[in-house]
Amino acid sequence: MISDKIQSALNNQLNAEAYSGYLYLAMAAYFEDKGLRGMARWMAAQAREEFFHSSKFYNFIVDRGGRVNLQAIEAPPADWTSPLAVFQDAQKHEEKVTGLINSLVSLARGENDHATEIFLQWFVTEQVEEEASVGEVVQKLRIIGQDGQGVLMIDKELGIRVISPLVAAALTGAPAPAA
Repeated sequence: MISDKIQSALNNQLNAEAYSGYLYLAMAAYFEDKGLRGMARWMAAQAREEFFHSSKFYNFIVDRGGRVNLQAIEAPPADWTSPLAVFQDAQKHEEKVTGLINSLVSLARGENDHATEIFLQWFVTEQVEEEASVGEVVQKLRIIGQDGQGVLMIDKELGIRVISPLVAAALTGAPAPAA
């Protein structure tokens, strides 16, 4: 059985993951509006991952005999000043989510809830990949600055993105790739 304290924290994280999905959909919509379909595709893939993350929290709460308490999802921003600003916001957001996951791990340890701590390890690993992925795009966009040709090259590159290997493995039941 799951404690009330852990249940509440996991429900809050479920909401945070759903918000992340909304945020990345808003970013995808921004890029669609700007004609940057590759960046839109990258963000749409990110949104799918975040909604998958929220479903993992939902299922875990249920599997532990807890009660899922869905909360209102805050509206994300809808406009940015540049592709770099979008990806910088995404990077800040992923850093925030990493902090939330780390706090959950600490809570699980403090509550001596080994099942929750083990469950959260998948997210610890996933956040390393999330931060690295968005950080790489931020770095490239900083290098090219306002060069339109460079933005279009990165847009094309980002258009081939698929969901992360960790998420793909979880969706298919295949073993996760080695780090």
